[in-house]
Amino acid sequence: MGLGGGLVWRAYGEGELAALTGLVEACLAVDGGLPLFSRAPLVRARLLQTRTLGAWRGGDLVAAVSVDADRTPVGACGLVHPAWRGRGIGTRLLDWAGEQAGDAGLLFTTETWTVDAEALFVARGLRRTFLERVLRHDLHAPPDVAAPDGVTLEPATLGPELFCTYRASFADRPGFVEPAAEEWLGDLRDDEGYRPELSMVARGPDGGAAGFVTVLDTWIDQVGVVPGWRGRRVGAYLVVRVLRGLAEVGADAAWLCVNDDNPAAGLYRRLGFREVGRRARYLRR
Repeated sequence: MGLGGGLVWRAYGEGELAALTGLVEACLAVDGGLPLFSRAPLVRARLLQTRTLGAWRGGDLVAAVSVDADRTPVGACGLVHPAWRGRGIGTRLLDWAGEQAGDAGLLFTTETWTVDAEALFVARGLRRTFLERVLRHDLHAPPDVAAPDGVTLEPATLGPELFCTYRASFADRPGFVEPAAEEWLGDLRDDEGYRPELSMVARGPDGGAAGFVTVLDTWIDQVGVVPGWRGRRVGAYLVVRVLRGLAEVGADAAWLCVNDDNPAAGLYRRLGFREVGRRARYLRR
């Protein structure tokens, strides 16, 4: 069946939120990826932007793409139902997004990365700028890691010290862009899922911060270890304490995302995390 296939192409809006959610869930079930994508806030943020185009067969939404024309480069996100792939629909979605972007550039986000999607993006002149692995830990048997010598943990306080520990932990990472302190702290403070009881700072014998972890709902949001403390189990100890804390309150799984080039991915696998998908961004100038 060709691209036509009885499809009706039209813009969509908030009234199609349920259909969009169903499309996202179908893609996640086959491709893996970011499970939060199926929640209404992220469906809206990714697929209900300023301009939209959907493909319908009868009452079923089989593909959708959305662009945010108010930003530069223009942001976009789209997906095709697994049963409708291989018919040129993804190419049409991507070309339409490119037309909306014009000369402003196009930054396309996919929360359900696949090898075939990568090939399509590259063929249409986009370059991957970001790839992140989505990891899950089934909490039926959380691991144990002994406390590093002289290290103690305490609840993290949303203040200047926590931000400085974050900055010290990540400043030497390639591509690090330092946010404003109040912006970074405010994002945590304003997130309804922030878990202050599980977000911690690790301290060395002198009282100085050795590392930190922040937790949102059942997600390990960020883990960082300051350079002088790396290789001494601080990161592993922080993560395991979170895993055990989540298990104690009845969570069945813990989640995190790790950049494809982050060496910490090996640590997470040794602690029992497994990959359940990837997410990525692609840029066309």
